Amino acid sequence: MNAPVTTLKARKLPVQRRSRATREALHAAAIQVLMRDGVRQCTTTRVAERAGVSVGSLYQYYPNRDALLAAVLSEHLTGIADAMSAALALACGKPVAEVATALVTSFLETKLRNTDESSALYAVSEERGGAEMIAQLRVRTLAAIEHALKCAPDVRLDNPAMVGAVAFDALIGPVRSVLEGHVPRDQIPAIKDELIVLVTAYLKAADALC
Repeated sequence: MNAPVTTLKARKLPVQRRSRATREALHAAAIQVLMRDGVRQCTTTRVAERAGVSVGSLYQYYPNRDALLAAVLSEHLTGIADAMSAALALACGKPVAEVATALVTSFLETKLRNTDESSALYAVSEERGGAEMIAQLRVRTLAAIEHALKCAPDVRLDNPAMVGAVAFDALIGPVRSVLEGHVPRDQIPAIKDELIVLVTAYLKAADALC
């Protein structure tokens, strides 16, 4: 009686793997087309061609281009949130300077690892539910920052949630300037160092005000 069950389960796995591989190929292709052609020229036909699948196969996963782009954006933002949450969890219980370093480094390294990709998705984020996704990312990230600040042994903040929000928002402007092309990309390492100094000093100053 056990053999048929085992056989059925085994037969489902390749299908699931192929489905996951196809989705990954479509997401990668969508990003490549976005970087090459921009949002307006990012069509399902071009994405399917780039991914090496038929347009019909694409529509088995996504009803239209916007749904595909929303999924790609969601994956991108979730990756940032995952990386920041993991880094801040590792910094929990460590001095506030290490919390600041974890915050700045995890955000910049994930957001600016591939600036062409991030710039392309930055344009997408203004539409297709991007504001709602970013709001969800913000809530999750601020919760991780607040927890890390509460665990820091060298500070006692009256309002760690607000302090964490201000610290996080201080990172947004410089990153946006890079993605919009206002700051040269070769300045990213220097920007990271300066932001670590800025956030560390702010967190210590906030503690002194308590």
